[in-house]
Amino acid sequence: QVQLVESGGGLVQAGGSLRLSCAASGRTFSRYHMGWFRQAPGKERAFVAAISWSGSSTWYADSVKGRFTISRDNAKNTVYLQMNSLEAEDTAVYYCAAGGPASTGTVYNGGAYDDWGQGTQVTVSS
Repeated sequence: QVQLVESGGGLVQAGGSLRLSCAASGRTFSRYHMGWFRQAPGKERAFVAAISWSGSSTWYADSVKGRFTISRDNAKNTVYLQMNSLEAEDTAVYYCAAGGPASTGTVYNGGAYDDWGQGTQVTVSS
């Protein structure tokens, strides 16, 4: 099991930027892919971005392509989500997720992740 703690959320005006961080502890961080999901009020949890164990491959939801960048620092056991050109529609609770030995399916689906953080609120005012 891995423990995940997100930080960096907050209130920002439309067009602004935020960088989310997710610090991991426990299971070897660098062996597995990592992802970010979000859940807006009244909506289901949705995939945002994912990154391979080495950082060489990344995947994004169409709605954030060109605006968000996922990265990781395996030496620091941390994954990041740089969010630029934020829109009101980006308002949600953002969750960090870690792949693991029980993961199945593609990185776009929640089943590909064994462990989840508690989330950090991002609010974009228009």
